[in-house]
Amino acid sequence: MKLSVRNLSRTSTEAELRTLFATYGDVQSCNIVNDQDTGISKGFGFVTMAKSDEAKAAMKNLNRKDVAGGKIRVTAVE
Repeated sequence: MKLSVRNLSRTSTEAELRTLFATYGDVQSCNIVNDQDTGISKGFGFVTMAKSDEAKAAMKNLNRKDVAGGKIRVTAVE
């Protein structure tokens, strides 16, 4: 199941995001979208988890969680 993660700190890394979501299950992929010109994070990314029940648990527990000074928003991607 693919999840959208918004409102990330510009300094957040993919490794940090993977670690955060791995608490809830197997993370298949994780990427933060960066600006093409500057290489700086645009403040959002995507996490794909192997099992939908694990993804739903991560979404429920991490949505609105304070991460690096901001409350992230986690939603399912259709």
